[in-house]
Amino acid sequence: MGMTMTQKILAAHAGLASVTAGQLIEAELDMVLANDITAPVAIKEFEKAGATCVRCRDKISLVMDHFTPNKDIKAACQVKLTREFAEKQQIVHFYDVGEMGIEHALLPEKGIVGAGDCIIGADSHTCTYGALGAFSTGVGSTDMAAGMMAQKCWFKVPSAIKFELKGELPPYVTGKDLILHIIGLIGVDGALYRSMEFTGEGVSSLSMDDRFTVCNMAIEAGAKNGIFPVDEKTLAYMEGRFTRPVKIFTADDDAEYEKTYQIDLSALKSTVSFPHLPENTHTEWEELPIQQVVIGSCTNGRISDMRQAAEILKGRKVAKGVRCIVIPATQEVYLQAMKEGLLETFIKSGAIVSTPTCGPCLGGHMGILADHERCVSTTNRNFVGRMGHVTSEIYLASPYTAAASAVLGKLATAKEVMEWK
Repeated sequence: MGMTMTQKILAAHAGLASVTAGQLIEAELDMVLANDITAPVAIKEFEKAGATCVRCRDKISLVMDHFTPNKDIKAACQVKLTREFAEKQQIVHFYDVGEMGIEHALLPEKGIVGAGDCIIGADSHTCTYGALGAFSTGVGSTDMAAGMMAQKCWFKVPSAIKFELKGELPPYVTGKDLILHIIGLIGVDGALYRSMEFTGEGVSSLSMDDRFTVCNMAIEAGAKNGIFPVDEKTLAYMEGRFTRPVKIFTADDDAEYEKTYQIDLSALKSTVSFPHLPENTHTEWEELPIQQVVIGSCTNGRISDMRQAAEILKGRKVAKGVRCIVIPATQEVYLQAMKEGLLETFIKSGAIVSTPTCGPCLGGHMGILADHERCVSTTNRNFVGRMGHVTSEIYLASPYTAAASAVLGKLATAKEVMEWK
């Protein structure tokens, strides 16, 4: 029986000729990742187990991004603990203020992860790196600790769901709209512990940033991972970044999939996920006033997202009574946005620009919601109380839709702004 992309990567890292869905394996890891919230827990477990030295100091990434710059004493102490561990263990990939960025944008940007890799991270959105043709998945902090000690992890090989893409996305429709559409179609548990594998001629029309966004939210459908095939765009993105040998895995023609969904990209519309689950998607709605907009996060904080938001905000003003917060995902994105004049566009529109941070996405800082406030956000989760007060509401959307909503002071699409006088 043939294997899927994910199964081939896992087989190779387990040193096996083949694997099947449901099989338990132990696989070598190319990268182990944690942040300022999850790393301290992993470090304590590492020390509790009696470990004194990590196995591969160049295959561990510690990124201080969630509460950084530190929002309070507890956050500062967590980072201090991690910083001291990184110094003691001589961790190569340690990123703090001045160098840091949101982890799932930073690692691909710096070429730390790439095609064919097997990656775990103590953060659920580690599945982002599937855009590069890698197997990447989120784990708990104890698995992270074991990964630092042994550079290995146990997996149950996932079965797979295939998504065949055709056509091209219409204007103002993005990868965010695609993944929200898919989650609305299959539900938040529709791909539970399965691999979401994206194929078809429509893949070539998606930018790398679109693919990062799609894989980033695979976990919102319950998936173990999301993954795209490696093509010319993937290789072009990695060129000059990724220095290790590129390993390309392709699914066999007779690979087994539990289900296959065919999606016509040209038929998609601007899609918004209403509270309080990502599967609660809509393409039409009644007038809905808002109080805040957040444009950023590991889902939509890359340079193309900044450009999309700026396209809508240029020459326009954020509506009175709306707070618009723009967060470039990394220092490189911030610098590029500055060079292109995007930051000036944001500030002149009445928005604010933050240093790279996860901040408001998890209700950490830099944009907490009060009671009964509504926020249109390019982040990935809209659970009860996710961004602040339990009565607040989060509407997940693309940068185009978020920026349009900021201008009109209500949930709106880019098309509405272009038609608005």
